[in-house]
Amino acid sequence: MPCLQCRFAALYHARKDVPQKARAKGVVFFLDCMNTKTIFFLLLILSATGFISPPIALCAGLIYGLAFVHPFAGDSRALSRFLLQASVVALGFGMNLHEVLKAGRSGFLYTAIGISFALLMGTVIGKLLAVRGTISYLISTGTAICGGSAIAAVGPILQASDEEMAVSLGTVFILNSIALFIFPSIGSALHLSQSQFGLWAALAIHDTSSVVGAASRYGNEALVIATTVKLARALWIVPLALATATVKRSKSKIQIPWFILLFCLAAVINTYGPQEPRLSQMFFQLGRLGLTVTLFLIGTGISRATLKEVGWRPLAQGVLLWILVGVTSLYFIRIGWIAL
Repeated sequence: MPCLQCRFAALYHARKDVPQKARAKGVVFFLDCMNTKTIFFLLLILSATGFISPPIALCAGLIYGLAFVHPFAGDSRALSRFLLQASVVALGFGMNLHEVLKAGRSGFLYTAIGISFALLMGTVIGKLLAVRGTISYLISTGTAICGGSAIAAVGPILQASDEEMAVSLGTVFILNSIALFIFPSIGSALHLSQSQFGLWAALAIHDTSSVVGAASRYGNEALVIATTVKLARALWIVPLALATATVKRSKSKIQIPWFILLFCLAAVINTYGPQEPRLSQMFFQLGRLGLTVTLFLIGTGISRATLKEVGWRPLAQGVLLWILVGVTSLYFIRIGWIAL
């Protein structure tokens, strides 16, 4: 269905009292808008079919976002948030509760140390690069916990402006996109085991969607470990948001990630409920397809305007902090100090 602006433009330029050249421009504008929407829906449907992998879906989204003006930018962001949470819950139906508890319990200490390290080093790097305080803290928080979700939770507490939120989210999303492509290749080159890669992805990649996307390329065991440890890491949003609100004396409402509790409930049902392997596999597969669509939608949200708005200082802080966290966690995993 063409947008209202396009329909008015087409009707106006089709009038007989308007010169032929102007009418032609109106028709071209109308067709361009229709083509943009058609391409978006075709790529969206293709991502949902399972015919393309998560990295290809993300790449398609990035190309679309950089090539066209997004016709459904607001709706796309809302849908990606919902799909991410629903897909994570669906993945819970394919996981055994005992494995979830084991991975979550073992990863708790590593997560606590990793979050503290990322926040500390992020503050130091931000000061060295003279990044504005709010943006620096948001990027450090997104790197330490779970990317966009952490930034969305802490931003209102800091009373961050739209520009500060956009710069922080843009930095994290760009790095998420890169991580999804390079992490599986690095893991294969270093001959990381399924357990090692899953743990590394959960500790070193920002957003849950990219963690699951990268781990699913590496193997099912890596996917289970990465998802569980990552969700345990995401729970730290609540204490960090409370601590930030206390320091800033903010009365903003704390956003609790309820979908993580639903994920655990799904694992309980899969472990202790009526055993139906086909049904569990169906939910698990739907979760993976949903995450593929989520990655496509996230990719479409990165535009040329986003890249221009980020600037080099926040991006440099995000890159340096991300490399520091990724290399440090990988080193300790390789020598056996971090293991499940």
